[in-house]
Amino acid sequence: MDSITQIALGATVGYAIMGSKVGRKAALYGAVLGTLPDLDVLIPYGGDIENFTYHRGFSHSFLVHALISPILAWLFCRLHPQTKIHFIRWAGMVFAVLATHALLDGLTVYGTQVLWGVTEYPFAYSIFFIIDPLYTLPLLIPTLLYFKPRMAKERMRMITVWGLGLSCGYMLWAIAAKQYIDYINHHALAAKGIDDSVYVSTPAPLTTLLWRSVVVEDNAYYEIYTSIFDNVDEVTIMRYPTQPELLDSINDEWPVQRLQWFTKGLYSVKQIEDEVILTDLRMGIEGAYVFTFAVGHITDSGIALGDLRQIENRPSFTGLPRILHRIVDPTVQISSTVNP
Repeated sequence: MDSITQIALGATVGYAIMGSKVGRKAALYGAVLGTLPDLDVLIPYGGDIENFTYHRGFSHSFLVHALISPILAWLFCRLHPQTKIHFIRWAGMVFAVLATHALLDGLTVYGTQVLWGVTEYPFAYSIFFIIDPLYTLPLLIPTLLYFKPRMAKERMRMITVWGLGLSCGYMLWAIAAKQYIDYINHHALAAKGIDDSVYVSTPAPLTTLLWRSVVVEDNAYYEIYTSIFDNVDEVTIMRYPTQPELLDSINDEWPVQRLQWFTKGLYSVKQIEDEVILTDLRMGIEGAYVFTFAVGHITDSGIALGDLRQIENRPSFTGLPRILHRIVDPTVQISSTVNP
């Protein structure tokens, strides 16, 4: 999730656990800890593909969180000697803030290695877009009010409970919406004879009322838009070609295997001029995907491993009004359509 959301979540969790012991400083410590795991973006892992696939790795691992929580708890006890008897509570606060950061990231489509140290598998259960105001707002309001002068402690506790309660309630709604969308999509795809064994659904930008899904078959992939108000026959399904055979001569190369693994098979392969391009289909929209890599170079003697650079092609939010209109109007086209 975005940094503002993680700061707000960290501040609220921090205050909920340690606010009664150190007051507003608990929210400040929680906010700082809430940003800590994402500092791994500052680490150069050696290349664009490495940076892409190692992000949300060790810094998001529950095992690492458990190891550093006592160390940071000791530091907080040094800063607040009067709270030494609450060492376990300090450690619990640190772990809770770091772990909820990782858990929240795991509720987006990117994937989070929460069990790094045991497995690098990027767990993901995508119920949130990377920015979701309806999840963030109940946490952001308490975060801002913690630092309001002369705010009564009882009121601060109340807004903390309400903030966490509303955000958790919205999370439950998002889970229910995803289950419904997957049910509708399954029937819509089955009606067209499309195999959905390689499938993912994720919310459209800023809303859980409209969802974007992707299905990948051998020589085609499908971009699907589904509103919670849609009937099965109103689901928008768009077909696009992919050429996985372009990878045949470089399939054994680590960068290609790493991308195939990390995307969980939800990728497309295309030739653009003399390059073979592999695109992660989970993030972005057709024509503007966030993560696209030049994995192959076409020569006279065949296809060789490419320079592995990331190709910048980030989506624009200029089409957001059309996306939001699609919630209530199934005739709205978001991307160009190719009949399946």
